[in-house]
Amino acid sequence: MKVLFISDIHGSFYYLRKVMDEYEKQEMDKIVILGDVLYHGPRNQLPKGYDCQAVLKLLNGYKEDIIAVRGNCDAEVDQMVLEFDVMADYKKVNLNGIDFFLTHGHLYEGIPDMAKDCVFAYGHIHKAIACKQDGQYVINPSSISLSKEGVNSYGVLENDIFTIYDLDGTIVKTIQFL
Repeated sequence: MKVLFISDIHGSFYYLRKVMDEYEKQEMDKIVILGDVLYHGPRNQLPKGYDCQAVLKLLNGYKEDIIAVRGNCDAEVDQMVLEFDVMADYKKVNLNGIDFFLTHGHLYEGIPDMAKDCVFAYGHIHKAIACKQDGQYVINPSSISLSKEGVNSYGVLENDIFTIYDLDGTIVKTIQFL
């Protein structure tokens, strides 16, 4: 199974469309959204192509493929228009035989005990991460629209390899889960 990991869309239809084109082109199977779907937040500039209505319409078309968690910019009103569950603070899922703890990251300082023995996958900080930290795998695909590193990116899990790509398809980071 090939899984797309995205985070911090912040209402940018422009960047989401680019990533979803890649989802279709690569014939991926699932989409993991690590929070901050529609709203850009009070600290952020409006991202390029800010259009919440277009974002929700596009994502609702993939509702059967989506596993999502709530970000700090997601609100109950968002759940009223999104046709997939976006209100859980975290989810534990198994993808390709690998256990993942999915969260946005704003509720935890460090890796919580309940995430031990899982790949810790989060967003929130808008920085690409794929590493092993104190014996635990940690991944963050960064933001597709408002990167703090100047490179908007997304992640792809294929078999046991997680790769972060920029929006031009260049590999930013990669890690294999052993």
